Amino acid sequence: MKGENNIHCYEDIINLQHPTSSKHRRMSRLDRAAQFAPFAALTGHDAAIRETARLTDEKIELDEDAKAILNEKLLIIRDNICEDVSIKITYFVPDEKKSGGMYLEFTGYVKRFDSYRNELIMQDGTEIQICNICGIECELFDEM
Repeated sequence: MKGENNIHCYEDIINLQHPTSSKHRRMSRLDRAAQFAPFAALTGHDAAIRETARLTDEKIELDEDAKAILNEKLLIIRDNICEDVSIKITYFVPDEKKSGGMYLEFTGYVKRFDSYRNELIMQDGTEIQICNICGIECELFDEM
């Protein structure tokens, strides 16, 4: 009974045509749905949390003996640079946004030594700071 009374209350407008504005065009369904999309009040907050949670490695400081061996290996590579000998280098890449960084391994051929910038330039264009190198493997070192 109560439902019937509600229908009768709107009987005068129930069959009228939907009102349309003469000044404004009708909104598309996509635009209307966009009004109800979730709102991110803290834009960038998720990115900041992910950046804070991202782990980095600390740079290992080599002792004097390890540095001497590494220097010897670099001299051997420099002296044999015209030969096509593949080397495997482990080096540290500092993180641009926070302290620490990560260790990468590169296998390839040395193109040249840049003594001015203190870098190894590889044939593919990769530039490796000599101070960040922590290990080098090459068949030239088999005698060492």
